[in-house]
Amino acid sequence: MDINEAVKFFKNLITETEDASEVKTYKKFVNVLSQLASRDLSNEQLDGIHDKLETIVIEVKREERKKYFKKKLSEFIKYVKEQLSLISSEHYMTIFMSIGMLLGMSMGMVFGLVFGSDKSNGLVFGMSFGMPIGMSIGLAIGAAMDQKAKKEGKVLSVKCE
Repeated sequence: MDINEAVKFFKNLITETEDASEVKTYKKFVNVLSQLASRDLSNEQLDGIHDKLETIVIEVKREERKKYFKKKLSEFIKYVKEQLSLISSEHYMTIFMSIGMLLGMSMGMVFGLVFGSDKSNGLVFGMSFGMPIGMSIGLAIGAAMDQKAKKEGKVLSVKCE
């Protein structure tokens, strides 16, 4: 099954079901496949994607479709990200926000203990001020890296439209 056939297949499934979460899964599939179709991929990459799409069983019992295609969607996205060196949107921002919070709280605790007149209050104030400052710096760095990856065309949006 090639990309265009898969898009048609999942659009057909969208019209067949009324379950909102199932429709969301199919729309995510269509979105990812449409993004891949618009990319300039090598024949080797296209063959790999076609092979991965061939592993998707089309004839699945209606009761099992939701679970099956949700699993296949996550497997397919993981495969595409690994093979094409893509990242999801806001990938770096979430990572650096967490790192920033961790480092901000740590540095806040150190400064609170060292510069605080009362050791327990200094620790609390240091953590209270360190976490948002670290998180802000982490968000800024992450957003800049996400912007750079987007300019390089390495972002795969998995959101439903």
